[in-house]
This record gives sequence, structure tokens and C-alpha cells, in this order.
Amino acid sequence: MPDPNGHPTPTAPYLAEGPRTALRRFTEADAAEFTARARESRAHHRPWLFPPERTDTYAAYAGTLARDPAREGFLVCERGEDGDRGADGPDGPSGQGEGGGAIAGFININNIVLGGFCCGALGYGAFAHAAGRGLMGEALGLVMDLAFGPLGLHRLEANIQPGNAASIALVRRAGFRLEGFSPDFLRIDGAWRDHERWAITAPAAQAS
Repeated sequence: MPDPNGHPTPTAPYLAEGPRTALRRFTEADAAEFTARARESRAHHRPWLFPPERTDTYAAYAGTLARDPAREGFLVCERGEDGDRGADGPDGPSGQGEGGGAIAGFININNIVLGGFCCGALGYGAFAHAAGRGLMGEALGLVMDLAFGPLGLHRLEANIQPGNAASIALVRRAGFRLEGFSPDFLRIDGAWRDHERWAITAPAAQAS
């Protein structure tokens, strides 16, 4: 339900905040904005990424992130000068208030294994309006702080197709190291794709 000014009400509190971005959980109320952003970003994402573009597939996706203890899902939201509004301005679908900034992208930690491994695998994407503005780099730093702090992980991995230069540049700037190459590593868009394996461990992250 909108507030008296016609803006969507906040959907979830921020979990971590930086100067330009903040992280919060996926909610049902985010379906319309997330799927609209995904449709707008189709050309930007293909052939690397296929986020949900319909509300039903979004519901299944967000529900799995919420229920599965081996996953942590984070929406990347923009923060305006007042710390609330995204950069879209009044014509965009962003909200106001804590947790109400425009959705710039998402970063998930998948396949979390604790015990002697304490590792998770990153999955992420920027929406087209946010690409190239440094927002995902800041947000990745926030996710790493959560992963190596409250979540108690020792290691994060990012498996990236070799041609995805923007994704490789993102993790390289964050201090990830290239550990190897895996042919036919993941099935994406109907075919098995080669991937580079990038990773960072907690001591390296804290030193960077």
C-alpha cells in the first residue's frame, strides 16, 4: 500500500548500509519492481543471467531463498542523498524510508556448507539502470562483511563464464583470486558452460 505521497511503503529493513547502497531481504512486495527490472535488463543480462521476469517465477525464487538454510539472498538497493530514495527519482519504482530504495541488483550466497568448509558460492546481477555505476562493487563489499562476520563463513566462491568480463572485473576488484578453470561446469540456458573459478578467504578479505 502506498504512503500518503503515493510511494510504496518500506518492505524490509536494511541489513547493511554503505554510502550509496544497502542490502535487504527479498519480499513478496518486491515482485513487481524486481520482475520489471529483469525484463528491462534482458539484453544486459543475456547470455549470462536469467533472473525471474514473471511474478510467479519470482515468488518461487524468493521463496527458495527464504526457506533454504544453504542460501542467503540480498537485494541491492540504491540510497539517495537522504539515505532513502534511489536514483530513479519520482518517476521510477523506488520507494521511500528504510529499505525502500530502488532495486539496483541482487547478490545471493548459494550452496552454503558449514563445518570444516564454511564456504558459499556467489550469484549476482546488476539491473541495466545500475550497471557501470560502482553500486555492485560497494554492495559486494557489504555482502562480504556479512559473510565473513555474522554468517561465519571462511570462503566465498564465484564461478564465472570466461566471456563475462564485467563479472570477472567485479570480483577481481574485490580481491578474489583466480583458482582454476572448469570445463562444462554449470548447465545454463540449455547447455553445459565452461567457468573460471574465483575465490576469496576471510583473511584475504580483511586485508584488502
